[in-house]
Amino acid sequence: MSLQQSLISPTANPELEKALRDRVDRHAAIAGGLGELEPLAVRLGLVQNTLTPRFRDPVLALFAADHGLAVDSIGSQWGRSTKEQAQLALQNRLPVSVFARIQGLQLAVVDCGIAETLSPHAKLLSRKIAHGTRNARVGPAMSLEQAHAGVRVGMEIADKLAGNVLACAGMGQGSAESAALVLSRLVNVPVRDFVISGPDMRQDDLAHLLAVLQGAQSRHREVTDPMEVLAAFGGFEIAVMVGAMLVSASKRHLIIVDGISACAALKVAARIATPVTDYAVFCRSHVHRGLDEALALFHASALLELGMDSADGTGAALAWPMIRSAAALLTDLHEIVEPSPSQIAANPEPSGPQTNNSLPARAL
Repeated sequence: MSLQQSLISPTANPELEKALRDRVDRHAAIAGGLGELEPLAVRLGLVQNTLTPRFRDPVLALFAADHGLAVDSIGSQWGRSTKEQAQLALQNRLPVSVFARIQGLQLAVVDCGIAETLSPHAKLLSRKIAHGTRNARVGPAMSLEQAHAGVRVGMEIADKLAGNVLACAGMGQGSAESAALVLSRLVNVPVRDFVISGPDMRQDDLAHLLAVLQGAQSRHREVTDPMEVLAAFGGFEIAVMVGAMLVSASKRHLIIVDGISACAALKVAARIATPVTDYAVFCRSHVHRGLDEALALFHASALLELGMDSADGTGAALAWPMIRSAAALLTDLHEIVEPSPSQIAANPEPSGPQTNNSLPARAL
């Protein structure tokens, strides 16, 4: 499927939306309001264009790649390489792996461009574009041809999925920083806003990080086209997620966005086909001020705020039961049908004290 073929319909449907809201409101009138579950339920109905949204074979995909920016001593996560982090996920040694399994999510690790080679595994999709990107500070992170190749890989992956839910998260040294550069250029917001983790971030760490990233920005100061921005700054995992999101939305599948790398991919995808954002819900795996800024770009808040500092993907796994519960409001909750006046007349309520003649006399 080419970029031109990724035809995505907006989810806007006023008549269906009213019917969905009416159904949710009827449940709320009986049992009380259910807060954020109610608009989420409506959103899910609009995504699938039905009053009864149902999910099947959901996939949580960790898109992994290495980044040339890592040579400038940025992006190391817990002192482990991207390969080691991916192996831990495959070996069920990360919380995200366990949470995905117990919540019924099929976990997949997609090797989009890990510098080293991983051994074959049932949960590993080897779709390596190259062995890591180049350093964006000294040249384009990837060629424009590689960026398009990554998007096509993502399209192929999403096109072959049996289910109708795709949760996306990025993994890799330098992934968050690469995403920050992509977002900064696409929305014209200082890169500092996307990388500062919070008030406790060490100022010398922030100064070094900004020196590297601003150097990359200066190197590619003229780049504005979304695919060229992706090639200049992005990671292979972002490119692959772009393609996967475009195809998922074209098939009216739900997209769960976890982390700043997935946000960057969604922003690129939205520059290609704006309605793709209609199919996305957001969650988070860690507390980070830069991620707050990324979510604000979509006027979105995360489904859950648990104060985590974990690998991306964990938030998606924990938010999945909430998404299923919202859908169940529409699909599994029986409607209470009020009796009509004619039914009441035909079956009047008994008056006066009643005796249960089926009980023995001594029990009366």
